[in-house]
Amino acid sequence: MDLTQKSVENVEYMIEQIKEKLKVLNLGAIKPSHFNEEMYEELRDIYDLVMKKASFSPNEMQAIVEELGSLRKGL
Repeated sequence: MDLTQKSVENVEYMIEQIKEKLKVLNLGAIKPSHFNEEMYEELRDIYDLVMKKASFSPNEMQAIVEELGSLRKGL
């Protein structure tokens, strides 16, 4: 998958991978449809960070989820 290209498919892929890696329990809280391509670079930075780490402290997980929340488009 070429994540250098901004696309809806790539946004969906990154969100699903982040959710899986963080083992997000409330899967409905984070949906790919909550994000748009305008925040692609920021989302990609979060994705890269999450994929590099093997595990996360509770504080790190909270910070990541909060950052994802700040990137959500107006619903």
